[in-house]
Amino acid sequence: MFFEKTYEVPTKGEGDVIDLTPLLERFLSESGAGDGVCTIAATGSTYAVTTAEYEPGLVEDFSRVLQGLVPRGPVYSHDARWGDGNGYAHVRASLAGPSVSFAVVGGKPRLGTWQQPVLLDFDNRPRTRRVSFCIAG
Repeated sequence: MFFEKTYEVPTKGEGDVIDLTPLLERFLSESGAGDGVCTIAATGSTYAVTTAEYEPGLVEDFSRVLQGLVPRGPVYSHDARWGDGNGYAHVRASLAGPSVSFAVVGGKPRLGTWQQPVLLDFDNRPRTRRVSFCIAG
């Protein structure tokens, strides 16, 4: 069995963190899957999908840590080439990664108690992001 669906997710950009749990639950319900492996993937290069404990403190921590690792402000070679000012967003997204995969058993995701799938939008403006969900089993 294989089932895939892409959802559009509006974001604010600038480090917006969005809990994807409601979309995951919707996807698993629509798929009718019992057991398998689910992958959630970003389909662009300035946002990422990972897991985290989705709570305000961690959302602030993401912003602070990423600003220290890959600051917004310096001129990146990408910016010089394309002039879009989001070179930092490409680097941040590459570090965070484009996708997560996890087991699904009995139609339920095998995630930890404080672990939620999240979208991290690093771009310098609001966007409508496309997030691909697929399950195979």
